[in-house]
Amino acid sequence: MATIYKKNYIDVLILIFMIFVVIVTLYPFLNVTAKSFNDPLDTVKGGVHIFPRVPTLQNYIGLFEAGSNLPIAFRNSVLRTVIGAASGVFCCAMFAFVLSRKDFIFKKSFTIFLVITMYVSGGLIPEFLLIRNLGMINTFWVYLLPGLINAFNVIVIRAYMDTIPFSLQESAKIDGANDISIFFRIILPLCKPVLATIALFIAVGQWNSWFDTYIYNRGNDQLTTLQFELMKVLDSAQSVGSAADIYSQSLRTARRSPEAIKMAITVIATVPILLVYPFLQKYFVSGITIGAVKE
Repeated sequence: MATIYKKNYIDVLILIFMIFVVIVTLYPFLNVTAKSFNDPLDTVKGGVHIFPRVPTLQNYIGLFEAGSNLPIAFRNSVLRTVIGAASGVFCCAMFAFVLSRKDFIFKKSFTIFLVITMYVSGGLIPEFLLIRNLGMINTFWVYLLPGLINAFNVIVIRAYMDTIPFSLQESAKIDGANDISIFFRIILPLCKPVLATIALFIAVGQWNSWFDTYIYNRGNDQLTTLQFELMKVLDSAQSVGSAADIYSQSLRTARRSPEAIKMAITVIATVPILLVYPFLQKYFVSGITIGAVKE
């Protein structure tokens, strides 16, 4: 009986601790969301926690109607996330497929070369000069091509492919399938968990990226991204005390506060990527166990 009570006591403590963790984790996001939907002038008074005290949509309406670059930035962020994730996964999967082939005699040499790139880099200045010489400054390609092949992603995908029996490929070859057919009809369908995991990694990286916009495309408003606009808002708020200074005069004189603008843009930049995770969760959970068990 004492053992049962002790077990129940421990379960209660664990439950209380987990509830505390959930509250600590969710409160910042709920607070930001509440302020983004709250009346700006009322937000300045303080006291807004997880529910808006004076609900309104004016913060969001104003951001997209007051001459800001947010609609263009949102479009570019979505495009670079979708195209970047799809192309990155596909190219990394092809590279990993080659390295996983037992009949590829240079697999060890290419793997060593790939691993070296994870630890040795030319640096920011040589990279900038390379991008400039390739003519990708002020182009959308600068968001896609430089990170098309990621060494870590290739190694992770290859580790998963190594768990697939090579006899499947040999059997397909006996039936007349070529390497392209084997890759698309056998390997890719069996690699859904790892591909979904890598897709999530790439998508989050693309969506949150702003430094490449700052370095290569900050002079072109048509190529701005959502995270870069958010960075400008936060930087402006910290330097001049008004996040609205980066927008037009109509936005500065509207019924909005810097705090409300920052919160609204933060929600806009955060929610879309959060909506993607539930659809990839089952693949992500199985994908992160790659290499944990290998026969």
